[in-house]
Formats: sequence, structure tokens, C-alpha cells
Amino acid sequence: MTSRIPPVRSLAGPAAAVTVLLWASAFVVIRDVGAELSPGVLAVSRLCVGLVVLSVVALRYRRPLPRGRALALVVGYGVLWFAGYTVMLNWAELHLDAGTAALVVNVAPILVAVVAGVVFGEGFPRPLVVGLLVAFVGVVIIAVGGESGGVADTLGVVLALAAAVLYSAGVLLQKVALRSVDALTATWVGCAAGLLATLPFAPQAVGELSAASPGAVAGVVFLGVGPTAVAFLTWAYALARTDAGRMAATTLAVPAIAVLLSWLTLGEVPTVWRMVGGVLALTGVAISRVRVRQGRRPISAPVVDAVRGAGTVR
Repeated sequence: MTSRIPPVRSLAGPAAAVTVLLWASAFVVIRDVGAELSPGVLAVSRLCVGLVVLSVVALRYRRPLPRGRALALVVGYGVLWFAGYTVMLNWAELHLDAGTAALVVNVAPILVAVVAGVVFGEGFPRPLVVGLLVAFVGVVIIAVGGESGGVADTLGVVLALAAAVLYSAGVLLQKVALRSVDALTATWVGCAAGLLATLPFAPQAVGELSAASPGAVAGVVFLGVGPTAVAFLTWAYALARTDAGRMAATTLAVPAIAVLLSWLTLGEVPTVWRMVGGVLALTGVAISRVRVRQGRRPISAPVVDAVRGAGTVR
């Protein structure tokens, strides 16, 4: 007998907040653990831990597996986001400090909002546009706001931009998949696809993990449980219940939080300008999530309603 998860729509906001906090922390942990584990090893190890956690939850609720086009979409987003993005980000953080990496990667929400506005018919509501602009200004201010003890080079920026492209492509594929696949199943299968794509790094992982410090191993476990299993699940849950553009805009708060966490844990002290930029990024996110009054239903409403209905975890 299968268990059913009650459809609680009001939890989409808190779920998005959990995702943002965990993803921001991931930039700091990756930067720290990357000193001992290579990018591919860190990716396959993190995904292995994440898949174990997600499998326990998936077996508890036993949702049907996707088939056909839905399965292809989930596998595609898993390979692009869980595997490709993770490896690129790990590699980029060998050349960038945690805060700068978070800044560069977070051009992705802009790409998602633009594509979703055109392709998915979500349009460009005024709060979303204004919020994106305010948050983007905040991100730019953080990026040019002076030295904070971090490092950056051209290769690192290129790798982080590549990660941003993979991230945005993954979000868009996932949004389509969530029309017919529940959030838990999409996250579980996507993680499994990402793990399969990174298995070539598994032999190397055995050697590096055996020589790694307990702190590095603990970092891998945290990345697998928190930013991978929990955060991707709460992200999918929230994405199924709101627009892709609005959800992507929410992640513009990640750089501000990452800069703060890197200050507290890695000693990268932010300048006044970076703190101002962080406040603007958070303000922009708050603006972007304001809902337009439904005096007249927008053209995109049927599409959004269909996605929300199909994506509800039951």
C-alpha cells in the first residue's frame, strides 16, 4: 500500500527558503572540501550520498516512475544539473572564492526568467522584472565591491558561467518534467541520472576519500544530504507550485548569503559595498515574489495552473 503526501500548497515559500539557505552553504563547503577532493570525485561522492537519502524517502512513498518523454526530460535535467553543473562548479571553485563563484553562477536566474517568460508563456509581470533588476544590481555591486580575501581568475569565471548555463537549462527541463512527474520522483530519478553520469570518477574517488581528512568526508556527507537531497527536493516541490521565473529569481539571494557565510566560516570579510549589494539582492527577491492582483487572468494562467496541478505531490 502506497503512502500519500498531502498537497500543502502554502509550504512552497518555506521550501524555497530552505533551498536558498542550503545552496548558499554549498558554495562555502565546496570551496573548503575542494582543497582535498578533485571536482569529479566531489561530485560523484556527493551524489552518491544524496541518492541514498532520496532512495529512502522514495521507497517510503513509492510514486510511479516516469516513462517515455517524461523520463527523458527528468534524465536530461539530472545529467545537466546534478552532474554537469556540479562538476563545473567544483572546478570553478578551485579558481574562485565561494562568494565570487555564487555571484557568477547566479546569472542563471536571469536566463531562466527570460526563457520561461517566452517559452512557457509566464510573461514578464512587473514585480518579477523590477525584482530581477534590483537583485541583479545587488549582485553586480557585490561583484565589484572590493576585495574580500578571495581569489578569482579568467578560467574560474568561464567555468562558473558554464555552470550557470547548465543550471538554467536544467531548471527549464525540470519545469516541463514537473507537469507529469511529482517532485520527489523527479528529484530521485534526476539524482540517479547525475550519479550514473559521474560514475567514471568513482575509481578515483576511492583513493581520494581514503586519504581525505574527517572534515572533508563530513563535508561530502553534508553536501549529499543538505544541498543535494533536501535542497533539490524542496526546490522541485516549490517549482511545481510557482512560476519558473519567480523561483529562479528567489535564488538571487544565494550570493548574498554565500558572502555572509564565507565571512563567518572562511574569514572572507565582505566590504561595505558587498553588504549593500547583499541587501539589494534580498530586496529584489522579495519584490519578485509579489503576486499581481488577479483582476484579469493573465494569458499564462492555464499553463501555470496545469503545471501546478500536475506537479502536486500526492
